[in-house]
Amino acid sequence: MPPLPHPPLPRLITYYQTHHTPSGQHISILPLIQQPNIAVTHVILAAIHINEDPSALTLNDHSPSDPRFTTLWAELRVLQASGVKVLGMLGGAAPGTYARLDQDSEGEGFSDSFEAYYAPLAALVRERSLDGLDLDVEESMSLAGIVRLVDRLRADFGPGFLITLAPVAAALLSTRHNLSGFDYEALEVMRGREIAWYNAQFYCGWGDCSNPAMYEMLLAKGWPPEKIVVGLVTNPENGGGWVPWHLLANVLPLLAGRHPRFGGVMGWEYFNSLPGGKGRPWEWARVMTALLRGKRMSGLEGLEGIEGLEGMQGVDKGKGPQAGGGDAATVVDPDEKGNEDLMVAVPQDFEYLSDGTEHEE
Repeated sequence: MPPLPHPPLPRLITYYQTHHTPSGQHISILPLIQQPNIAVTHVILAAIHINEDPSALTLNDHSPSDPRFTTLWAELRVLQASGVKVLGMLGGAAPGTYARLDQDSEGEGFSDSFEAYYAPLAALVRERSLDGLDLDVEESMSLAGIVRLVDRLRADFGPGFLITLAPVAAALLSTRHNLSGFDYEALEVMRGREIAWYNAQFYCGWGDCSNPAMYEMLLAKGWPPEKIVVGLVTNPENGGGWVPWHLLANVLPLLAGRHPRFGGVMGWEYFNSLPGGKGRPWEWARVMTALLRGKRMSGLEGLEGIEGLEGMQGVDKGKGPQAGGGDAATVVDPDEKGNEDLMVAVPQDFEYLSDGTEHEE
C-alpha cells in the first residue's frame, strides 16, 4: 500500500485529552470540521497509558472500550472521513508507560516483557484504525528503547503510519534540558526518516513563542522547519507560558512567511481553548487557521468575527502591533539580552488535566 498523502504545511494540530465535563457530558470534537474557516489537519487523542498489568491499557483513567468513549470513537471516525488524521498520544506526564516498554532494550530482538506490553497497544491501534502514535516520553528512556519502539511500529503498521514525538522544545537544543532521557539529535540521525515531526512543547519553562528567537535557534542548530511543530498551551489554566494574542498574531505569520516549510502549530488542549473557552473551544483553531495563512493583526484586524477575542489578555483593539512600526513592547523580534539564558530557568511542575480533574465554571 503506498504511503498516505500528507496534508500540506503548515500543520494545525490539537490535543484532545479532556473528553467529558465533571458531570460526565461528552465534549464534542466535531465542531472542528463543522464550523467555518478552520483547517485542522491532525487531532491527537490523549492519553494512552500502559499499566503494570499489560492487559489493562487505559485511555486516561478508563479502558478504551469503556462505554463512556462510544461517542468519542464515533466522532473520531467522522473526523477521519473528513480528512483529519487522528493519532493517539502514548504516555505523557503519568510515569510508567515507557519504563515498561524500555525493559531489556539492550538485548537482541524483542524481549518477552516488551512483547507483553506492546501487544495490547498495537491491538488498540488496529481496532480503532488510528493514523499514528504520538510518543510523549516524559520519563527516562534509553535511546535503544525508543529506537526499538519506532522500528516495531513501522514494521507493524507500514510506511503511511505517522510516528511523532513530543519533546520539550529545550530538549531539541540541549540534552541537559530533557524529560525523555535519550538524545533527540541522536534519534533523528538514527531514525529521522521514520519520524514525521516533533510536537515541541514551547511552554512550562521549556520554551517560548512570544518571539521567534527559540524557533530560529532550532533551525540554526540544523533542525528542518517542516519537522518542528510549535506547541502552545491554549489557555493559561493548562500550564505556564501562555502567549498573549497580540504576540502570536505577529510571530506565527512571520514564521509561516519566513519559512515555506514551517511545520505548524499544536495546542494543548482542546476542551477549554481560548478565546472561546469551554463554550466554544474550536475558536482557537479558527484563529490559528487565520494566523497560519499569514493574516497579521493590527489590533483585531482580520479576526473581528471571533467571539471573545477583544477581551483577551494582551489584546487592545486598535493598539495591536503595527507592521514596520509600533512601540518597543510589540516588536516581533526584539534584540535584547536574556535569550542566552533561555534554557537556564528550572520550569515548574505541570499537571496534565484529565477527565473529571477540572472544575466547572
